[in-house]
Amino acid sequence: MRITLLTDFGTADGYVGAMKGVLARTAPGVQLDDIAHDVPQGDIHGAALALMRYWDLYPPGAVHLVV
Repeated sequence: MRITLLTDFGTADGYVGAMKGVLARTAPGVQLDDIAHDVPQGDIHGAALALMRYWDLYPPGAVHLVV
């Protein structure tokens, strides 16, 4: 299974790493792809635009996690 990650977490702390750790522990063997982690905080429109920009680059069945 492939999961893409698109968040407003930023990369200055451990939130992205913690999320990846939880996903790896609960779904062993999952492939995690970072789309971006610098969406402006709470910018739902910006996140939607980023997801639309990259959505079709991934194979059918990919799960897109946007936080």
